[in-house]
Amino acid sequence: MCQNVKYGIWNVQEPDAHAVNDLVGAGYAPLAAMVLASRGIRDGAQAKRYLDCNAPLIDPFLMTDMDLAAGRVGLAMARGEKIAVFGDYDVDGITATSLLTDFLRRHGADVVSYIPGRLEEGYGLNPIAIRQLHQAGVNLIVTVDCGITAVDEALLCRELGMDLVITDHHECKDTLPQAAAVVDPHRPDGGYPHKNLSGVGVAFKLAAALSGDQKAVLEEYADMVCLGTVADVMPLQGENRVFTARGLQMLAHTKRPGIAALMKETGCAPESITATSIGFMLAPRINAAGRMGQVDLALELFLTEDPVQAQELARQLCDLNRQRQNIESEIYQQALAMLPSGRPPEAIVLADEHWHQGVVGIVASRIAEEFACPTFLICLDGEHGKASSRSHGGFNLFASLTALSSLLESYGGHELAAGFTISRQNIPEFRRQMCALAAGYYTDDAPRTSLNLDCAIPPELLTLSNVDSLQVLEPCGNCCPKPVLMMRQLTLERIFPVGGGRHMRLRLRSGRHIVNAIYFSATAQTASIAPGDVVDVAFTPQINDYRGERTVQMNVLDIRPSCTACCSLEVAGYRALQQGRLSPELARQLMPGRSTLATVWRYLAASNPPVQESPLCLCRKIVRWSNQPLSLEQLLTCLDIFRDVGLLELSRQHKDLTIRLTPGPGKADLNTSPTMQQLLQAKES
Repeated sequence: MCQNVKYGIWNVQEPDAHAVNDLVGAGYAPLAAMVLASRGIRDGAQAKRYLDCNAPLIDPFLMTDMDLAAGRVGLAMARGEKIAVFGDYDVDGITATSLLTDFLRRHGADVVSYIPGRLEEGYGLNPIAIRQLHQAGVNLIVTVDCGITAVDEALLCRELGMDLVITDHHECKDTLPQAAAVVDPHRPDGGYPHKNLSGVGVAFKLAAALSGDQKAVLEEYADMVCLGTVADVMPLQGENRVFTARGLQMLAHTKRPGIAALMKETGCAPESITATSIGFMLAPRINAAGRMGQVDLALELFLTEDPVQAQELARQLCDLNRQRQNIESEIYQQALAMLPSGRPPEAIVLADEHWHQGVVGIVASRIAEEFACPTFLICLDGEHGKASSRSHGGFNLFASLTALSSLLESYGGHELAAGFTISRQNIPEFRRQMCALAAGYYTDDAPRTSLNLDCAIPPELLTLSNVDSLQVLEPCGNCCPKPVLMMRQLTLERIFPVGGGRHMRLRLRSGRHIVNAIYFSATAQTASIAPGDVVDVAFTPQINDYRGERTVQMNVLDIRPSCTACCSLEVAGYRALQQGRLSPELARQLMPGRSTLATVWRYLAASNPPVQESPLCLCRKIVRWSNQPLSLEQLLTCLDIFRDVGLLELSRQHKDLTIRLTPGPGKADLNTSPTMQQLLQAKES
C-alpha cells in the first residue's frame, strides 16, 4: 500500500523571537531555545520548572484511602498474615508487582505474588484466582495496576473472609469496589495533586507510606518505577519526571541481575540508556512474557538475585518477543484482508476465531495509526469474544465503551487503549453503533493524521553542538517529547536503500548545505519520492557515531512535496457536495475554473500511469509542479468531473487514490458531468 504523506496535517509552531532571545540569554543553545520557545516557554525560570527532574515528592498520604491501605498492610505484616500482591501482565503491572513483593519481603512479610494468565484468566481480579489464593491461606490481597472496577470480585473476597486493598491508576467507574481501601489518584473524591501516576507509581507510594522514608524507597526502586512509568506512556511531568530521571540514573549502574541481563541481551548500553531505549528495546521484551502466556518469566527476572538464572530468563524473553513479532505479522495481514474496499470505515471492528489474545492489541494500534480511526480487534472463543482496542485522533475509547456498555459483558481501560468482552451475536450491532459514534466525532473528510512539530529551522542550525544541546530536554517522552523539527525546500539528491530494502538513507541539499537522513520502514515507492524532488522534511535530529566520527543526521518522520503556492486542506465544500446540500457560497468556493481543471489534467497526463497517491500528497505535488494554488476539495471535485465524463477511472482504497486515464473518442464535454451540473445548479440557486 502506498504510504505517501504519513501525516495529513503538520502542525508547525512558531517560536516567539523575544522568548528565544531570553532563553539564549539564560544559557540555552539556540536550537534548544527555539524548541523550548515553541512549547510556550518564555524565560529561563519557566524552562527550569518545565525541565525540573528534582522536584520534591508529594506526601503519599494525600491520596485518598492511603492511610487505610498502609494501616491494613502494616497490620498484616505485624500479625504474620499471608499477603498476596495481585498484579497485571504488562510492564507497568509486572514492575508494580515486583516492587511491592520485594519491598514486603525485605520487611519480613509473608508474601506471594500473583499475575493472572492473560489467555486463561484475562485482566484483573477474577473468581478463579481469588479462590485459589484463599485455598493457599492468603488473608489479604493487595492489587497493583488493577482492581478499580472489581466490584463483584471485592464482594467475593468479603464472602470468603479475605480482606482486599486496591491500588490502581485506571479510570474509576461510578461504583467503587467495597474493599478495605481503594487507592487510585483518579478517585473523584481524591485530593492527590498528581493524577497521572502509573500503576507502579501508586505501588511505590504504598511502599513509601509503609516505610515512612519516601526518598530511601525511591533510591531502592527508582529503576522499576521508571520502567513502568515510561512503558505505560505516562506524562513525564511532575513526579513522573523525577521517577524517570532517577530511574535512568539507576539503570545505568543497575545492581539487579535480571535488568542487567536483559539490557545485555537486547544490546541496550547501560551508560546511554534513555526513555526511548526503554520504550523500544526493553519494554517489548518484558511485555512479551504476558502476551505469550508466560508472565512468570518476567516476574522472576525482576526478583532473581542469581546472574546465571537472569541470563537464561533474559534469553527466553527475547525468544518470546521474536515469536510475538511473527504472530503479529500474521494477524496484521489477516486483518487487512478483512477490511472492506473503498472508503475507510469510521471505526474498524474485526473478529476472528484464530487470533492470539496477547498480540491483537499491538496489531490494533498499528491499524489505528495506518487507517486513522479507532480500531477494535476481537478474539472469538465460541459464543464470546475478548477485544483489544486502540484510539486515534483523540477519540475516547473508555467513554465510547461506556456509551455502548449494554452490548458488552465487561470492559475497562482508558481513553487511548481499552479492552472488553462481548457476545458474538452483539458484534454487528456494536460495529454499527461504534461507527456511528466515530462518525459523530470525526466531523469531516479532512486528514485525521497530524504531526506536531516544534518549529521549522534553517539548515545552518543543524550542527553537532546544537543537537548535543537538546540533551537538556531529557528524559523525553509523553508531554516532553523528543524535538520534532522541519526543514523546507530541500532538494532530494540521492536515495540509498538499506536494511535489505526495508529502509532508506537520503542525501538532501539546501544551497551549500548537505544533510544526511535515515528513513525507517519506508522506500522511495511507499514515500512517493524520487531524486530531484523538492521536499519538506519532518524529522528528529540525532548524532550518528560511526567508528568514532560524529555527524548530524535526520531521523525522518515524514516527507511531503514542498509548495510555493497555497495548498488548502479545506474540504467542507466537497463534503457538502457529496451529501447534496451545497449552498451557493460553497458552490462558488468549490467550482474549479478552466485553468484549474487544465492544470490537474495536464499533471495527470504527464504522470506515469496509474497514479497512486493519497489525495493530500497528490494535491501538494500538483501545486509544486504548477506553482498555482489548489485546495484539496477542488482537486477531489476535478477528479470526480473527469471520472463522470469517462476521462479516467478512479478508485479509492482507504487512504489512497488510484487514477487510470482512459482513452476516449475525443474531447469530452465537462459540462455534462453530473458533478459539474450539481455545482452549476447550486451556484445559481
